[in-house]
Amino acid sequence: MTLHTLNQYGTDFQIKAISSLLTHKEFLINIHDIISEEYFENSAHKWIIKEILKYYDKYHTTPNLETLKIELKKIDNDVLQISLKEQLKQAYVASDEDLEYVQEEFTNFCKNQQLKRALMTSVDLLKAGDFEAIRGLVDNALKAGQDKNLGHEYFKDIEDRYRENTRKTIPTPWDLVNNILQGGLGSGDFGLIFGNPGGGKSWSLVALGGHAVRCGYTVLHYTLELGEDYVGKRYDAFFTGIDVSDSAKLKPKAMELIPDLPGKLIIKEFPTGRATVSTIESHIKKCEGMGMKADLVIIDYVDLLSSKKQNRERKDEIDDIYVSTKGLARTLNIPIWSVSQVNRAGANDDIIEGDKAAGSYDKLMITDFCMSLSRKKEDKVNGTGRFHIMKNRYGQDGITYGVVADTSTGHFEVSQNYSPSGDNEEKTWAPSTKSNSLDDTDFQTKKKLAEKYNSAFFDLKT
Repeated sequence: MTLHTLNQYGTDFQIKAISSLLTHKEFLINIHDIISEEYFENSAHKWIIKEILKYYDKYHTTPNLETLKIELKKIDNDVLQISLKEQLKQAYVASDEDLEYVQEEFTNFCKNQQLKRALMTSVDLLKAGDFEAIRGLVDNALKAGQDKNLGHEYFKDIEDRYRENTRKTIPTPWDLVNNILQGGLGSGDFGLIFGNPGGGKSWSLVALGGHAVRCGYTVLHYTLELGEDYVGKRYDAFFTGIDVSDSAKLKPKAMELIPDLPGKLIIKEFPTGRATVSTIESHIKKCEGMGMKADLVIIDYVDLLSSKKQNRERKDEIDDIYVSTKGLARTLNIPIWSVSQVNRAGANDDIIEGDKAAGSYDKLMITDFCMSLSRKKEDKVNGTGRFHIMKNRYGQDGITYGVVADTSTGHFEVSQNYSPSGDNEEKTWAPSTKSNSLDDTDFQTKKKLAEKYNSAFFDLKT
């Protein structure tokens, strides 16, 4: 692969570029990741650039003249030594005239070479049909040398730390969860709900999305298992409180209520194994381009995505998918909710702990907030369950809440103080104020169902 060189700019320009790298530390910091000695044809210039980069990688600053003289003495080629002494002399006495122009032009040249390198590498990838890899190469090349932000400067940015609304959150339907999340899942956060098969995980995502729509937010809901129409019916059930299977009542009520909802909702289906995190990202950006900027993204569920790094162990692929999803949330500054399965050992546990979630350790490390939804066979019959906070980057974890669950409408009533008091004693659970907008009739029905289960597991106190 042949790259353009700086010869087109002339010797004076190259000397001034080298001078800037030697005497302007900030310029070197901003550009060091996109410079290459390959851009220079002169052997002396190549050597100087190589030494500058080597020194910076080790000491994070520019080398001084004395350091370069020591390295210069190690060169056996006398002709090169003479040339280097002359070039260094010129670099250190070079005028600052047109310095801003030289730095800007040199930076643009380096960026263009990065892009050219990416495009040339993409030729073979194009033949293989690996478009995800091509997109990644080109995106990285376009971003090269752009990030000038050092980060939060602790001693200078104290006002920023205490500015109101520095963390934008999207509330969940459950006040108790919002309290420990300091308002809800924040922009750039990745939240995960573990649960056993058929336990209501997907319904919990509908509850999260539906509540956000009720609050006036724009929600993008990606489904990888269920069809778009059926997920839409689940949202109808959530908004109306009518059983999802009762189409005769559901449709007219939904048509009545939906026009008054303050938010927006897009439901997009991607077949299992056909979509990657990049596919999701492209669709999010497409929606934004059409005036539908997402406030909240829901993926049901992340484990069913494909990795762009295939032909590896599935565990490694899953890790890559989770890291990419977390990166997507950060890059777009949007909260993302998803769900995941528990392993067989946790399927019948009263409370699903972190060690019972499939691939839990890596997932817990990557995500910002994790909770489990425990619903054994008896729970499914009686409309009960438990939320257990497994990880919370923004507050307390290890808490267990009682749940009254209706998986025909997506209404989950979360209550405080689920507290097992002993192996042979009753487990107590007191209901809290409703946060799901169930009417009194619905709530009383759920209470009666829970009371049937009361003798074995709960003492429902009002």
